[in-house]
Amino acid sequence: MAAGEDAARRSGTGLGFALLLVITGAAGLPASWMITLDEFKLHKNPHFTPGCSLNPVVSCGSVMKSDQASVFGFPNPMLGLVAYGIVVCVGMSLLAGAVLPRWYWLTFDAGCLFGVGFVSWLQFESLYRIDALCLWCCLAWVITILLFWYVISYAVLRRFLPAPGWARTFLGEFTWVLPVAHVGVIGMLVLTRWWDFWTS
Repeated sequence: MAAGEDAARRSGTGLGFALLLVITGAAGLPASWMITLDEFKLHKNPHFTPGCSLNPVVSCGSVMKSDQASVFGFPNPMLGLVAYGIVVCVGMSLLAGAVLPRWYWLTFDAGCLFGVGFVSWLQFESLYRIDALCLWCCLAWVITILLFWYVISYAVLRRFLPAPGWARTFLGEFTWVLPVAHVGVIGMLVLTRWWDFWTS
């Protein structure tokens, strides 16, 4: 390993990145918890209406009753309870001064990649199959997208992941562009999917 790469990997973690993990993980936990509670209430009482069911489009109940809401045989947000809890723990470890090895970050990267891939599939299903949105789910989407891009950026800047010099330069200055653009695309898809409803 080159001396520069070793130094980059061992240098202290930025306070901002550690706080980002703690804040986003902490924001994802109540979102996952609320969806989980409402799904259990729906299973007990099919006539229960979640508080975030506001209209025919923003209809959490429609999303929670779908097959896609329990892909692995249990409510999807239970995965979020575990995943966001891990994110908080990683952030707190970094705030405490922990230096985590490359294999740990590659595993964390893989988890974030799975997360953003899973929510991308859920976004497609929500928009074009279920035909409804869940506000808590939308919050989880934004959090997961933000986490993915910043964690990948961190891994590239610390040379845990290979990347050309221009990519490291870009990510060092403009990481924020990627999650903003990603969320913007999802927002445009939501806007155009129900354009007649939003403008009526």
